[in-house]
Amino acid sequence: MLIVNKPMAFIGLILVFVAGFCPILQVKIIFEWINWGLYKTDIRLFFITYSIIAIMALCYFIRQLKAFRLLTRVMFIWVLLMAAAVYFKSTHYFGMKIADNLLGKAIHFQWGWIILLIGAILLLFSVKKERLNA
Repeated sequence: MLIVNKPMAFIGLILVFVAGFCPILQVKIIFEWINWGLYKTDIRLFFITYSIIAIMALCYFIRQLKAFRLLTRVMFIWVLLMAAAVYFKSTHYFGMKIADNLLGKAIHFQWGWIILLIGAILLLFSVKKERLNA
């Protein structure tokens, strides 16, 4: 039997939802620092992330706990893959070592990743399997 820690799951859903609008990357253009959210970083990552969040929230509210548990794991893995993809894309964009080093120095991760990761971890640990004592 699956048990959901409802406050933890709800806070995790809120954090993951809000994290997409927080600054994810800080990019130095000319002499100005610009903060990019998930939408400005890559539109495909934004839509895939919010599709997973929407389906996960639907499963949470209609009490489909097996699907919710699966989607919490998918979301955690997706956050790790997304962070790795953004890092490798920013450091290997041109394929030339000199240009990639300059671009890598101009792009910095921001605090939005921390909120996204905390939300994903809360969601991951909000569902546990418990034996029914008969």
